[in-house]
Amino acid sequence: MISILKNTNFRIPLKYHVLFWVAYFTLNLVRWGSYFDDYWYSLRSNLVEFPLHIVIVYFTIYHLIPKYILNKRYAEFFVFFMGALTFIYCVRTGLNYLLVTKNIWPEAEGVQNAFQFNHILAVMLGEFYVVAFVTAIKLTVEWVHEKQKADNLKKLQLRTELNFLKSQIQPHFFFNTLNNLYALTLEKSDVASSVVLKLSDIMQYVLYEVKAPKISLLTEINYIKNFLDLEQLGKDDEIESKIELNGNLEGVEVPPLLFLPFIENCFKHGRVDNPHLNVQIRFKIKENKKLIFTVENNFNKLVKTTKHGIGNSNVRRRLELLYGNQYKLEANVEKNNYKVKMSFPLEGY
Repeated sequence: MISILKNTNFRIPLKYHVLFWVAYFTLNLVRWGSYFDDYWYSLRSNLVEFPLHIVIVYFTIYHLIPKYILNKRYAEFFVFFMGALTFIYCVRTGLNYLLVTKNIWPEAEGVQNAFQFNHILAVMLGEFYVVAFVTAIKLTVEWVHEKQKADNLKKLQLRTELNFLKSQIQPHFFFNTLNNLYALTLEKSDVASSVVLKLSDIMQYVLYEVKAPKISLLTEINYIKNFLDLEQLGKDDEIESKIELNGNLEGVEVPPLLFLPFIENCFKHGRVDNPHLNVQIRFKIKENKKLIFTVENNFNKLVKTTKHGIGNSNVRRRLELLYGNQYKLEANVEKNNYKVKMSFPLEGY
């Protein structure tokens, strides 16, 4: 708690200080007025004592604690704090005697005189209680403030890392697509213009739409269809792809660019010495608000494929940041097919 006081620059607004002391004064007024059955006496005594409460509270919180406690000068703090309590006792006792009552300690039995041990102890403990009470409130408020600040910083760091991970995917995809377009232009293919239009749609999507933390799943699927069209242009005899949709996809939102790395891998690794590539993509929405995504492609088992690039590890890291342990991502080989299955909740991030 002391470290919070040391590190925070948070200041409680003045209006809350005023509201606190007014409420505390009112409570004491009613409490002692009811105790003595004399609200006029309670009002006068509290008008004397409360300014002194305020003085010692703020002197302790804003001067003694920062100067001595936070610098581990505990003995000096104790000396000055006891000195302040002694000063408050003398002023409070004198003012009560002059302005309020000659009976300096009416709540005690019998006639009591000032500057006796029991009276000094009772008054000092009362002042210590006020100081401790207000300090506890201040520490609690500043702890809550620091926790909120730490939570906001954590969210900002999370969003920054997610944006960085998304930015890693975009150049990776564009380089691949531009390489394909370059090959088509060298061949003077008639489909080059179609590629340019598809690429234009994809660039608009990537540059403008994926900045949001969530996008429509249908928009993402349309983006994937454009990608498949680009990969398949002029290669109908070599590539076959299909997207299967199950469940109600309307209104479903997902993190952008989460599925493409696995689909890209199908083409990157599946086409090596493989005369006919078959890619099957499935999106399924379950009743428990979970999305299940699978992508599967055939491949030549005799070909040793190279290691996957940043795509798979990138997606796994994004899933960890977004969903913690609520996601599943697994890949396995079934005969001549490589299959990736990913699932995550549609709510909660």
